[in-house]
This record gives sequence, structure tokens and C-alpha cells, in this order.
Amino acid sequence: MCCQQSLNVTMIHFLLLVNKQGQTRLAQYANYMDLRERVTLEGEVVRKCLQRKETECSFIEHLQYKLIYRRYASLFFIVGVDGDENELAILEFIHVVVETLDKYFENVCELDVMFNLEKAHFIVEEMFCSGSIVETNKVNSLKSLVLMDRAVKK
Repeated sequence: MCCQQSLNVTMIHFLLLVNKQGQTRLAQYANYMDLRERVTLEGEVVRKCLQRKETECSFIEHLQYKLIYRRYASLFFIVGVDGDENELAILEFIHVVVETLDKYFENVCELDVMFNLEKAHFIVEEMFCSGSIVETNKVNSLKSLVLMDRAVKK
């Protein structure tokens, strides 16, 4: 227990993919949160991020979270982290997630995520687990999903 407290581990609490209308397309949480809490949190977070102008900073403090978000085409990628987390590192992580989704779906869009939700979740789960970033290599992140796709085609 004392060893865990001394480790400075990246703590990502949640990752949300949201469209411009504020509809959540994918939500991944590191820790259990009851449904009512999730809906409330997502509503507040999405409203806060979507009402901001493009010229404003992509980092916001909300409750105990630091929100880091970035817009790619019609999707907002929003990550909730601990307050002392490095914002630029999380922005880079968001970019790697987008690149990995792009590599798999070949220019990912909202419809790809909607119609292949389980695959999108699988990719995100390969990249972050239990609040920590575990993989940033696109090929490694997609390896098991590509193998599953091959097995299904046979």
C-alpha cells in the first residue's frame, strides 16, 4: 500500500467522445460510477466544453477533475484527469487515440464509432486501463483487434 502511494501514476478518470450536439458516442470510465452520477457528470462536462470558443484554452477545472479536450471534425474527445496531471501529455494521448482510431477505421468519423462501438471501446481499452495509459503504439494497440477480425473472416 505504501509503495502505491509513492508512485506518480497518470490517473485518467474518464474519456468521452461527444458529437457537436452534445450526444455521448463513447464513454470509458476508469472507476465505477453509478449511472445517475455518470449522466450528471457527462451533462455538465459536455456543456462546459462545447460552449467554449475555439480560441479558448482546451483545459478546464471542473469539480475534482481537470478536463482536457480537443475537437477532431465533428467529435470532441474529452478526458477527465487528476488536477496535477500534465495537460500537454494528455493532449498528445488524445491525438494518439484519434490516430489509432483513424488507422483502424481509415479516417474515423462519428458513424464509425456509432456502428462499431464495441471495436472503438476495445481500442480505447487497449490504450488505457484502470486510469493509466498502458499503450501508445498504434500497431500494438490494434494487433489483437486485427487478429480477431481475421479469425471472423475465416
